[in-house]
Amino acid sequence: MHIVITGGAGFLGVRLARALIEKKSLAIAGAPAEAITRLSLVDRAEPPADLLADSRVTAVVGDLNALLAQSPERVVPSDAKIVFHLAAAVSGECEADFDLGMHSNLDATRALLEACRARKTVPTVVFASSLAVFGHSEEQPLPAVIEDNTLPTPLTSYGIQKFIGEQLTADFGRKGFIRGRNVRLMTVSVRPGKPNGAASSFFSGMIREPLAGVPGACPVPRDTPVALSSPGLTVRGIIRAAEATDAEWGPRTAVNLPALATTTGEMAAALERVAGKAVAALIDWTPDARIQKIVATWPGRIDAQRARGLGLLPDADFDTVIRDYIRENPHAIAEVART
Repeated sequence: MHIVITGGAGFLGVRLARALIEKKSLAIAGAPAEAITRLSLVDRAEPPADLLADSRVTAVVGDLNALLAQSPERVVPSDAKIVFHLAAAVSGECEADFDLGMHSNLDATRALLEACRARKTVPTVVFASSLAVFGHSEEQPLPAVIEDNTLPTPLTSYGIQKFIGEQLTADFGRKGFIRGRNVRLMTVSVRPGKPNGAASSFFSGMIREPLAGVPGACPVPRDTPVALSSPGLTVRGIIRAAEATDAEWGPRTAVNLPALATTTGEMAAALERVAGKAVAALIDWTPDARIQKIVATWPGRIDAQRARGLGLLPDADFDTVIRDYIRENPHAIAEVART
């Protein structure tokens, strides 16, 4: 089986690729499991060396729109059975640069779906959407709990672009060009590495940086709600979207992945319980009105009924999420956080 991952050199793309390599086979939509014989990782940068060392992995490096315009068969070869579409410009970038978001999130998604359509092989496409499709405003307030059938009301360019991507994926699926699977990702924490341009980046940075022994910013109040998921459970949800039968999946609308409902204050308390007061004291609570304005529109509680039907459950608690991050990233943990 040949699998394509756009954004394959990014954090989730790399984690997904490693999970698939470890899994060794995949059963698409309930069909008999097939051995994974090839992984094409499409991104602007090359994936890590450990992935490139695997003979099954091919790096396709370049701008996704340019690659699809010049040689779409490099991105979606005729034997590709599944495409995980993770590539995207993130929320903060899209607010700062409207054209970047439209190019990276809307134009690239449309071009990718057209390349899949041109193959005439009906590949499965798993589109990574976001809880940013939900936005709260005084004119159109969100319900206290977001359910699978809650009307999306995006209030950012990123949210709009993701919602359009969901609808395009659903319609290409309705027309029989692809098997479309839309999954809405929650805020993923804790992400390793450096901060990115996402407005939600601090949800990882406020934990990751203190664990490394340096200050980490949390620019929103302690009572700010957040619906989050660990990296491991996020990847599990993405894979499950590909494996579910059509009957298990249900309607073409997006599935909300499960989320742990917490607050930034509770996250900080978990960090103190796991790593101590000195580490938690490194959180910098200086407010940032720009970030607060974006984050305040996002939902904090998700009832992921369809995900539960697929056997997907949220993380039990944030303490465990932090411990998992420490276990997986020992090189990024300062001595003060080990005691």
